[in-house]
Amino acid sequence: VQLQASGGGLVQAGGSLRLSCVASGRTFSKYAVGWFRQAPGKERELVAGISSGGVTYYADSVKGRFTISRDNAKNMVYLQMNRLKPEDTADYYCAAGVYFTLVRDEYHYWGQGTQVTVSS
Repeated sequence: VQLQASGGGLVQAGGSLRLSCVASGRTFSKYAVGWFRQAPGKERELVAGISSGGVTYYADSVKGRFTISRDNAKNMVYLQMNRLKPEDTADYYCAAGVYFTLVRDEYHYWGQGTQVTVSS
């Protein structure tokens, strides 16, 4: 599975962005997908995930503001980010794994990062 993330950019606090992750491979629908982010000097953290069956997970820091979704027919996973805050500034990565997990190292396929900058 190869992943490619896009959709990052510069936005003012309170604004919105939608990140997209496109995957290659006919079996993409069988994979769980996570959106991770990494701010300078910080660990890469899971912010949202979606299982192959569509069950979603959100970190407390983004719950109620971010929405993850997938369109298996298009091999796409999206992260809708609303009410963005300066602390959401980071490089965002999509990753796929055999099953949904909170453990970063269990995701074996990674896209390149897309940068999100939220100005105050």
